[in-house]
Amino acid sequence: MGKQGKSVVASLHSFVAISPLKTLVIILLAAVSAPNRGYCAQIEFFVSPQGNDTHPGTKPLPFKTFEVARDAVRRSDRTRQRIVWLRAGVYELDKPLMLTAKDSGSPGKPVVYRAWPGEKVRVVGGKQVSGFEPVVDRTILSRLVPEARSRILQVDLKAAGIEDYGTAKGGGLEFFFDDKPMTPARWPNEGFVKIGGLVEPDTVNVRGTRGSKTGKFMYAGDRAKRWAAENDAWVHGYWFWDWSDERHKVESIDTEKRIISVVPPYHGYGYRVGQWFYAMNILAELDTPGEWYLDRKTGILYFWPPAPIEEGHPAVSVSDTLVSLSDVSNVTIQDITLEACRGTAVVMNNCTNTQIVGCVLRNLGSRAVRVEGGNNNSVAACDIYGTGAGGISLRGGDRPSLTVGGHLAENNHIHHYGRWTRMYTPAISINGVGNRAAHNLIHDAPHMAIGFGGNDHVIEFNDIHNVCLESNDAGAIYAGRDWTMRGTVIRHNYLHEITGFEGRGCVGVYLDDMFCGTKICGNVFYRVTRAAFIGGGRDCLVENNIFVDCRPALHIDARATGWAGYHVDTTMTQRLKAMPYKSELWRKRYPTLVTILQDEPAAPKGNVVARNVCSGGKWDEVYDDARSYVAFSDNWVSDQALFEGTLPQTFELSDSSPAYKVGFEPIPFERIGLFEDEHRTELVPK
Repeated sequence: MGKQGKSVVASLHSFVAISPLKTLVIILLAAVSAPNRGYCAQIEFFVSPQGNDTHPGTKPLPFKTFEVARDAVRRSDRTRQRIVWLRAGVYELDKPLMLTAKDSGSPGKPVVYRAWPGEKVRVVGGKQVSGFEPVVDRTILSRLVPEARSRILQVDLKAAGIEDYGTAKGGGLEFFFDDKPMTPARWPNEGFVKIGGLVEPDTVNVRGTRGSKTGKFMYAGDRAKRWAAENDAWVHGYWFWDWSDERHKVESIDTEKRIISVVPPYHGYGYRVGQWFYAMNILAELDTPGEWYLDRKTGILYFWPPAPIEEGHPAVSVSDTLVSLSDVSNVTIQDITLEACRGTAVVMNNCTNTQIVGCVLRNLGSRAVRVEGGNNNSVAACDIYGTGAGGISLRGGDRPSLTVGGHLAENNHIHHYGRWTRMYTPAISINGVGNRAAHNLIHDAPHMAIGFGGNDHVIEFNDIHNVCLESNDAGAIYAGRDWTMRGTVIRHNYLHEITGFEGRGCVGVYLDDMFCGTKICGNVFYRVTRAAFIGGGRDCLVENNIFVDCRPALHIDARATGWAGYHVDTTMTQRLKAMPYKSELWRKRYPTLVTILQDEPAAPKGNVVARNVCSGGKWDEVYDDARSYVAFSDNWVSDQALFEGTLPQTFELSDSSPAYKVGFEPIPFERIGLFEDEHRTELVPK
């Protein structure tokens, strides 16, 4: 057994020590994992789509709605374990289940809402629609391409009682078929086209990057001539920077000069030649299976079904949220599917010891779960995909007092998110103090995997790949622009195949614009551009990482001494003074922060790069004006690192690797990513 293999037992002991919340969740769930144990202290209620709210809520005579079951729990004995068993079927909600403090459990006896073992329970914030018919209106048919005319079906949503559609910009009605979100009619059907010219060029100049402040730009070809009858066309693009997108309603199209003009307000950064966009919400572009278009004036939805319409259970989103919890403690939602709402599926405000466990959260208009305030809440062993924005948002703890929030996102598989809000809605967002993201598998997204802000978080054992697919100058793990947000540890993660839009490069761990005091330790980076990035920050540690085929492995600059210097006396100093950084508590926790304004505040001081292994690719991209501030020691940069097996199946170093001679410590690579438990029985391989 190699040195890395020998460390597993010790690592497992340390894992138990740093995972008390996970252990608590397992203990609580084990108490209710078998419905027929007959605990004398247990109170059970049953709900079924075939039930009746006049029933007593027993197994043979279940309730029909969640609200009636909730009210029965409120009236029950709070000293006993209470479980609401959900029987198989689809529960359509047009308004969320509201839980408040009076719906709480007690420590060791949570109120549990869960699926009956072996049964599939779907909580749907949408409504199935029926009555699809062929299109016969000649005016509509004339707008479609010939090959689509006999394929398109239509349905009257107003006749079905659905009249609130939102806008095509996003956040409104969505259409689902075969439990998948369908695509609003667009051109091109995949990818983007480029801005060919600007009507008012050279009215924006950002450090030599020129563009236009006016949303009037040129395109190539004559495709837009087909859009003459459209009255609600939109364009979605990355108009100036590769990390800032926006949808605009089209104001007019000059098909002779090939100019698209959008409705103000224009994009805040402007528009630039060569940037990319596509057109959407265009009936004339309903030309491929799976596309749909909604005429928001008439309420008629047009759809090209990819399979017989009756087989796909077509539905539209109606409810904004599925479950809302406020001031709730000791509640568990377990083993159910939550889907097809317009906003965030589960919202927790000021909750304590509340868990979302073993659930599937999919096809949502915004996030899966948002936790605001409270403490010790968790989202664990969930599958999250097809969200309109991100996955899990955790905000907890108090920064001035450095009070820990203790929220946890663990063992979740999060992928194909950011369908509508493409940028800055990560799979996991962490803010506040002392929260943790661990053992998550995150992949296939247009922008970042994990975004964090605040203090003393732990981001560990996550497997992240193929993110930032639609952006450049972006980070898989990202934070930026604050001297006071310190103490976060990013360790034992595996980041791989992260190269940005069109392969033009992005970043693995991105400490942007003078972000400080972060530890990047014991991670594995494989085929990542700018794997570890310190953008002018201070007091960061890059230690004991493995970099393979990264270009480069390390980036450090001194931007605050140059182009970003204006932030020092403005944003950075303002955020510094907003925190009690000279207090005894902060002085003890972050000693180098106390005198920062008197100690070359713009300089990237205190950064340490030690005992890393770099094989292949390029080692460093450290700017000359930053290098003198960085302490380098015992880094092994060589193609002769001597790995034990074939990459990327393993990154274990052989016992004879020279990296051990300079103090490199084994990385527990086999523990990274998802793990099996009672809720997750199948793993996705690295």
